[in-house]
This record gives sequence, structure tokens and C-alpha cells, in this order.
Amino acid sequence: MNKSVRTIQRYVKQWEKDGLHGIAQNNRADKGSYRIDRRLQDFIVKTYREGNKGSRRITPKQVYLRAFAQAENWGINPPSHMTVYRILNPIIAEKENKKRVRSPGWRGTRLAVSTRAGTDINVEYSNHVWQCDHTRADILLVDKFGELLGRPWLTTVIDTYSRCIMGIHLGFDAPSSQVVALALRHAILPKSYSSDYGLHEDWGTYGKPEYFYTDGGKDFRSNHLQQISLQLGFTCHLRSRPSEGGVVERPFKTLNTEVFSTLPGYTGGNVQERPEDAEKEACLTLKDLEKLIVRYIVDNYNQRLDARMGEQTRFVRWEAGLLSVPHILSERELDICLMKQSRRRVQKGGHLQFENLIYKGEYLAGYEGETIIIRYDPRDITSILVYRRENNKEVFLTRAYAVDLECESLSLIDAKASAKRVRNAGRSLSNRSILMEVEERSNFTVKKTKKQRQKEEQERVKPSIPSPVLKTTELEDEPSGFSDDHWVEVVDYEELQEDFDF
Repeated sequence: MNKSVRTIQRYVKQWEKDGLHGIAQNNRADKGSYRIDRRLQDFIVKTYREGNKGSRRITPKQVYLRAFAQAENWGINPPSHMTVYRILNPIIAEKENKKRVRSPGWRGTRLAVSTRAGTDINVEYSNHVWQCDHTRADILLVDKFGELLGRPWLTTVIDTYSRCIMGIHLGFDAPSSQVVALALRHAILPKSYSSDYGLHEDWGTYGKPEYFYTDGGKDFRSNHLQQISLQLGFTCHLRSRPSEGGVVERPFKTLNTEVFSTLPGYTGGNVQERPEDAEKEACLTLKDLEKLIVRYIVDNYNQRLDARMGEQTRFVRWEAGLLSVPHILSERELDICLMKQSRRRVQKGGHLQFENLIYKGEYLAGYEGETIIIRYDPRDITSILVYRRENNKEVFLTRAYAVDLECESLSLIDAKASAKRVRNAGRSLSNRSILMEVEERSNFTVKKTKKQRQKEEQERVKPSIPSPVLKTTELEDEPSGFSDDHWVEVVDYEELQEDFDF
């Protein structure tokens, strides 16, 4: 019982005088009610509820000021600010309790996530619940020619149980179901990288989830993603509220502070505080940044301890939390669902054209003139998968390779940059030739005098060999009909070779 010393002294004095009856507290007959007009009570509650609907917000202090003014308009006694607060406290507490019920969060050492359907999922093992989200990386990138491209989008897939990053997709395409599918494909498949990535550890994670837990964006509510989940055998769930996405959103901040902020072209999270030299210093390509992100995830992020995981690293917890060895899906099972697609017509000789590249594949000559479906990975378009629709199903035909690029690697963004550069060069050349034609035609149509035309004709028929290499010899025995001013030009061929480097 929180009582002051003075109150205790008064209780003792009353007890000495009247016994227990002297300190007994009589309950008020109006306890629980408020000594203000009922109309004013209703006005206070209504003002607070209406003021906090949707995106609007109003504080208890603002409600008190409005109630005070309304009481004066009605000609009744105004309430005190404490009375207004006492009326609103139960409503505020009820609102906070609803928040806690809708967001179960951690229960001891276990995490539960709440779905929009009103159910809670207790995360109990690895590959049980995966989460996915997008962010725009705070760094400017360039193409392979150094032209500024802008900020890329990063999509990550996180295992909720271990906090491991299972897979990513980095590109300039805005979030869509196709981008989600590519990130999922990367997360599901075992991952291996060439030596130029400089990895000291293996990524190691793969498999497929039982639940795919995301926000309510249209890319996550698409029919495309529902078809993928049905074919691969997992269930999609939407988050009940934005705050449920902390598991998948926290790594974005870590990447910004630990990776992007250390690189040239970093823009920061605030446009108004963007470094002045961000655009000038930008020099990394999409491939460069992808290598840096992969190395950070594999050698650093997944190998670190998580605050909730105790003494286990994220990767060790993922391995320990597996119920069984994950089933490895074939690329062919995933290619049909997850790779980006386009339609093309098979040209003469079984060739295909895509992004200014010519592709050749086995058996395609037999489908000349037909429209086929191609699927490709934007990170490397030197090979594409070719399908044909038969009986409302896609039937795999062959893998086609870009001619003369069979041993190379070329991303879609680099192919577009090369095509743009070629178009610009051709446009500049065309504009220059058009300008020259107009100028020459203008000069040709200018009216010239007879004397000017004679002078131009004399200039045109003059010898084209410069005078320093010419030698003149007078003819001593001049033939009949030649005047004294006739002369013969004799060219020293060896001297001409030296001067003009023939």
C-alpha cells in the first residue's frame, strides 16, 4: 500500500482515538462513475474514437481541450484534465491489449507468428516457416560501360527458426511475383559459386518451406505465387500486421549499415542527407554488388550468433533444427514455375532472337515458324530454356545457347546496356550523315557566278600531289605546238614512298 508518512501518522492517531472503526474507509455510493454531465462523457469518448480512426491521431490532452470548449458552449461545468484521462484510460488499455493478442511473438524460447486468417503458427524447426520481403538498396550502381543505372532491389528469403538467409534476388525489376519466384528458386536449390566469389564457407542451406509467410503486397497475393505453392507443396500465409515482419526486415538494416555504407555510391536512407558525391563515386555493377552480398551472407551473416539463439550460429541452428535431410528438387521442376518467361518465334534454321542475341538449340529447326516459350534467369541469359505448349501444358524442348557466347556469362541488364549503346551509336551516326547531306545540298543549291564556277573547275583539275614532292624539268627540245610556259611534272617514286609511308 503506497501511503505517505503523514497519512500513516493520521491513521495511527485515528486508531488510538476510535479504534478500527476510526480507520475504516467508507466506499462512495457513486464509485466508478464520474461527476460530470453524461453528455460530456459521451462527447469525450466519441471525440477520442473518431480522432483515432484510420491514419488520424488525437491525444488525450487534445480531447480535454475540446471537451472544455464544448462544456462552455453547453453552459455546464467543464471537466478537469484528470477526469478526461480517467474516462479514456480503459479505452486506451483495451486497444493495447488487442495489439498484444494479435502479435504473439516470442513465447519463452519459441517464436509464434500470427496470420491474417486469425491463426498462430508456432515455429518449431528449420524450413518450417520462411519469410520474404523486398527493399531498395541504398547504393547507386552502373552498367559495364560506367553509365549510372540507379538503386537495385534486393529480395531476401529468411528461415524464421534459425534466422538464416536462405536465398536472395538482386536486380532492377520492381517487386513482382516473378521476382519472388526467382528468390524462392535460389533459396530452394543448393547453392554453389565459382572461385571468383572468394568464399571461405559454403552457403549450405536449401530445401523448401512448409509455410511461406509474407506481407499483403499484391506480388505475394498473386495467382502466380499460389500456383507455385500448389505445385511445390507449401502454404502461403499473410502477416496479420506490419510489425510481424521484424525477422525478415531486420537483415535489411544490417546490410545497409555493415555493407552498403562502406561502398562507393552509397546514398544513405534519407534523400535530403544524400552524400553529394554518391553519383560521381558510383562504380559498382550489379554483378560486383551481388558478389559482395553473397560473400557477406555466406562468410559473415549466417556464421554469426543471433541474440535469441544462444551459443549457436544461424547456420549451425539451421542444421541442428532440421527434422530430416531436405529433399533436393531438380532444376527442371523449378524452371517451369520460377524462371522469367517470354515468347518468341523460331526463325529459319532453328534460330531464336532475344535481347539482340542469336540462340541456337538442338531440334529447334523442326519447329521453324512456330511460337515457343522461353524461360531464363536474368543473372545469365547466355542460355535459355525452350518450351512448347501442348494440350494446355508446357513441354520442354531444349536448352538454347547464345551463339559465340557459350563459355561466357552475360546478365540481362548488361545485354540491355550493350543494346542501348549500339542504338545510341547508330543514332549519332545517322544524325551526322543527315546533317552532312543537308549542308552539302544547301551549298550545292547556292547560286554561283560564272567566274566562281570557272575557278572551282580549275581547282578541281589541279594535280592532287603536294608540290614539295614534285620536280619540274623544262623540255630543251620542245615539240612543235608547245609554248614556253609548258612544263612536265616528274615524280620521284622513292621519295614519295618515304614522305607518305607507302
